[in-house]
Amino acid sequence: MTPGQLGDIRAAIVLIAQAPAARVLAADCAYDARGLRQYLAERGTTPVIPNNPTRKHPSPFNPHLYKRCNIIERMFCRLKDWRRIATRYDKLAINFASAVALAAAIIWWC
Repeated sequence: MTPGQLGDIRAAIVLIAQAPAARVLAADCAYDARGLRQYLAERGTTPVIPNNPTRKHPSPFNPHLYKRCNIIERMFCRLKDWRRIATRYDKLAINFASAVALAAAIIWWC
């Protein structure tokens, strides 16, 4: 987890490195960075990241694959129905992660 004032892009490569290489990786335009795209290409992963509107040299992406990100967005929306998670009441990252795991298990069960 990163502090609230930092963008998640800073932790993206570290998190991706821990997972096995995938064929594609979908992300929103906040992850549109040359370094991340190069890292994914080195791993053999195709980035499905729309271009940031301020990008001077747009990179191609598959809009049909990007539409499937909606599934992930809906999952985050369901997690944020839990007030404790949406407002991040917990001060410690371990407690917050535990609350997310508990909420995810209950959502999956229902």
